[in-house]
Amino acid sequence: MSDDSFFAPPPFKPDAALVQLKRSLRELRPLVERGEGFELQGLPVLQLSALGDHVHIRIAKRPARSPEWETRQLKNAAEVRSFIDEVKRRLAQWSEE
Repeated sequence: MSDDSFFAPPPFKPDAALVQLKRSLRELRPLVERGEGFELQGLPVLQLSALGDHVHIRIAKRPARSPEWETRQLKNAAEVRSFIDEVKRRLAQWSEE
């Protein structure tokens, strides 16, 4: 007997995910959107772009004029939600420093 009750998740659309991700990040008040990225107190901390089948992310290890970047690829909605949670944690950490 086959399992006909399984539904595949909707296909991931990087362009739409990027728009939603930017909207969610704008709600995190200390961040300010600048072009394709976000700044914290005038220092670059995030760069975002949609590439092919994923969203390409560069996030600073800590705010600086020339930050050391970590790169990520978000390939589904769950990874996008997890990334937003990580940004919230980093903002809290950066505000304590």
